[in-house]
Amino acid sequence: MRFPRRRREPVEVNLTPLIDVVFLLLIFFMVSTTFETRQALELELPESESGQDMEASPVTLVVTAEGEYRLGEQIHSAGMLGEALSAQAEQAREHGLVVEADGRAAHADVVRVLDRAAGLEIRHVRIATTAASTPQAETP
Repeated sequence: MRFPRRRREPVEVNLTPLIDVVFLLLIFFMVSTTFETRQALELELPESESGQDMEASPVTLVVTAEGEYRLGEQIHSAGMLGEALSAQAEQAREHGLVVEADGRAAHADVVRVLDRAAGLEIRHVRIATTAASTPQAETP
């Protein structure tokens, strides 16, 4: 006896519900995520209560409020800073580099000095500050 064979229908996986769930999860995470916004801080720089005296004579670089750089007695622009600092690099590697930045100097000007010092492998860099004014206690 011969039985007629039934044709099997091809099996298909329906991906529509899976795609719906993925999109719902995506929308959920997009809506529930909070993004941090950076806010500007008002800072008064520089000031320090505890300062350290230096034993050796380090190289001192002054950053003015106008964005000029003073190394020794010479005034340099941002373009000439690398050459001037490389001339003093050996002494700065041995004794350190002190950056005396004006409190009104742009942050980018100070970062430019720190980048040049790192490029010249000057590892001991200090930022000079002024002593904080402490209110004196009144005696009765």
